[in-house]
Amino acid sequence: MAVDLEFSPKTKRAAGERCCEPVVYPDVQREQAVRMAAVARALADPVRVQLVDVLRLHAGKVCVCELVPLFDLSQPTVSHHLKVLREAGIVGSERRGLWAYYFVIPGVLAELAAWLQ
Repeated sequence: MAVDLEFSPKTKRAAGERCCEPVVYPDVQREQAVRMAAVARALADPVRVQLVDVLRLHAGKVCVCELVPLFDLSQPTVSHHLKVLREAGIVGSERRGLWAYYFVIPGVLAELAAWLQ
């Protein structure tokens, strides 16, 4: 069975002219995408994922001195990972004397989780 295809010569489009209309447009606004990307970047390290998991499972605020023994890392390295998570807005901290206590900021992961579903 022969198929009859009609070919037309190629024509050059003007600069900036679209070849076709997009089928789907982004549902995420730019500002929201920037926030979610910052959270995703901060979670792109296994130690940080584990830190968030420990903080998420804990009922309250966790002292950094309680977190260090959980990892084969020095206290400054654990503190660096916590700083990255804090700067991304995933965890918050509170100073009590010499120690810092960390906690997951409620709802911050909900936006990312909702989008991923």
